[in-house]
Amino acid sequence: MRARQKLLYQNIEIEQLGVIMEKNIYLHAKRVGDVLLSVGLLLLLSPLFVIIALLIKIQGDGPVIFIQERLGRNSMPFKILKFRSMTLSAPNVSAHELHNKEYVTKLGSFLRKTSLDELPQLINILKGEMSFVGPRPFIPNEGEIVERRKEAHVDKLRPGLTGFAQVMARDTVDQNEKFELDLYYLKNMSFLLDLKIMGLTFFSLKGK
Repeated sequence: MRARQKLLYQNIEIEQLGVIMEKNIYLHAKRVGDVLLSVGLLLLLSPLFVIIALLIKIQGDGPVIFIQERLGRNSMPFKILKFRSMTLSAPNVSAHELHNKEYVTKLGSFLRKTSLDELPQLINILKGEMSFVGPRPFIPNEGEIVERRKEAHVDKLRPGLTGFAQVMARDTVDQNEKFELDLYYLKNMSFLLDLKIMGLTFFSLKGK
């Protein structure tokens, strides 16, 4: 029966249907908020985009924008956008896995420290590929953890510019622990939790 469909994660009980439907309604409202906020920030920060782009070009050859394939909602691949912070010889791995500082440019180090390299992801958010808050977008070759997210239906959510796992753990825990944090977010997602995550993100950036 339709009422027994597995809407967000497996083995849902009929008594939980109202809660899950409420989350679905919130997901639609959240998308509207993502569009409005991303448009506003893109307009407001457009001069900063131009300045960063010019500094990257002055720094040397290579593209201004770094493009990498990530997994989005329903594990569909999309192209994530960042200001380029690495040299052209850097390996194609996620930034948190790249510990060799020789690949990071001087400007790139500053952009990463301040998270300004993430600003182009406002375009990903506007296009519906990401959200302001959600699970971390994974690289397709991060095999086992990607499959676990599929099984738990964590991949039903749009990946986030920030998220519960990012603010609670950053790079201090392994992938399995981050998965548990993503699962917690899925089951407890709400406007207040998203607001808390964005607040924690803001204060962590302010403290850098």
